[in-house]
Amino acid sequence: VLGCEGKGEGCIRGKNYIVTWALGHLVSLCEPDQLDPAYKRWRMEQLPMLPQRLPTRVLPKTQAQYAVVKALMLDQGVEKIICATDSGREGELIFRFIYHQAGCKKPVDRLWISSMTDAAIREGFARLKPDGAYDALYVSARCRAEADWLVGMNATRAFSLKYGALLSLGRVQTPTLNLIAQRDKEIREFVPQEYYE
Repeated sequence: VLGCEGKGEGCIRGKNYIVTWALGHLVSLCEPDQLDPAYKRWRMEQLPMLPQRLPTRVLPKTQAQYAVVKALMLDQGVEKIICATDSGREGELIFRFIYHQAGCKKPVDRLWISSMTDAAIREGFARLKPDGAYDALYVSARCRAEADWLVGMNATRAFSLKYGALLSLGRVQTPTLNLIAQRDKEIREFVPQEYYE
């Protein structure tokens, strides 16, 4: 659709556009021991961990693709960035983490489409909006990520230390697991009763 047919390393090049990708998450929030080496050893007296800010880091498994994306973002021949991640909170977070980690300051437009048909892509490119229109979505996504970090890191360490086994807890996974466990218990303990229509 964009006329990008020239294959490059980690990208596809065309006359007017260069398309690259993020293989899911290239950047995430730092692990506790990356914030403070003292957190490498789990100790109850260190909890709760409540850092003033949670910086990001490049994920080791995808650092090669991150290097490609960063180089393209900072390339002097690139005038503007178009964020074309999934339309939603998580897609916005993935892009903003990469953009900020790369130290990019170039203007950004947002492609917002829900279909990958040629017509939808063309229409989306005709209706690009400045990324500032999606700042609230990013802040919401960042808040969710930080809440997941705070609950997950602290609860996992607290329960693991208390019970002497690695117990993974999280803001979403633990309540969801509880719903499943409660329903499983209801099914196991079900006692049939007669009823009449």
